[in-house]
Amino acid sequence: MQLDYKECFEDDLELLVQISKTTFSDAFRADNDPDDFKAYLNAAFSKSKLTEELVNPCTSFYFVFDDNNLVGYFKLNINEAQSDLKRDDSIELERIYVIQEFQGQGIGKRILDYAKRLAAKTTKTFLWLGVWEKNKAAIKFYEQNGFSKFGMHPYYVGKDKQMDWLMRFDLINFNDH
Repeated sequence: MQLDYKECFEDDLELLVQISKTTFSDAFRADNDPDDFKAYLNAAFSKSKLTEELVNPCTSFYFVFDDNNLVGYFKLNINEAQSDLKRDDSIELERIYVIQEFQGQGIGKRILDYAKRLAAKTTKTFLWLGVWEKNKAAIKFYEQNGFSKFGMHPYYVGKDKQMDWLMRFDLINFNDH
């Protein structure tokens, strides 16, 4: 399996909205209040919100393809586009999703490795992300891939206040990979 990565631009908006809503719903719908979840989904992944993010020079989205099949996507933020830290020496992996039918094939690890390589090409010293404290499988995945917890922050799904672990991966010694 050869994965191809394509940076997203405004003409990718329709597909970005679709994959964003689908993957987030598949991952979290069952664990959230339906009204809060619907409100969050419609706000976070609206055309206007994603257009705003697509045109931000501090944000980058990438589609991931296997042959011509869209299998996932991810989003990186720097500087003020970061959702929390907003540090000059950090880069945020805000989203990383594999479409449900392609999960369990090692694609998530390969996407994560690619995101690490992109981050290592910058002047940033660490890559960080937020992961829901109740998502034990994701926490284990990130720990197995070199991330460690360094804090927590609230994350709202509608009016529901949830807590995310903040996890980081140091890029200092990663440049030789």
